[in-house]
Amino acid sequence: MARAMFEYTKVVLRKVSFDPSLFCKELEKAVQRLLPYELEELRIWIRQFTLEKPELSHCLVHLN
Repeated sequence: MARAMFEYTKVVLRKVSFDPSLFCKELEKAVQRLLPYELEELRIWIRQFTLEKPELSHCLVHLN
C-alpha cells in the first residue's frame, strides 16, 4: 500500500507541474504522507524531474 502512495504522488506531481505554486502544495502534502525511505526516493525523482522544468526547482526546499 505504501508503494502505491509513492507512485500516486509522482502521478499527481506530474499533473500539477504546470503550476509551480500547486506543485509546491502537493509536494508539502507528500512530505507529510510518505515514509522516510520514500521521501529519499522522491528527492531523487524530483531532482531529475526539475532538470526539465527549472521553474519548479524552488519547491525543493520542502524536501529538507
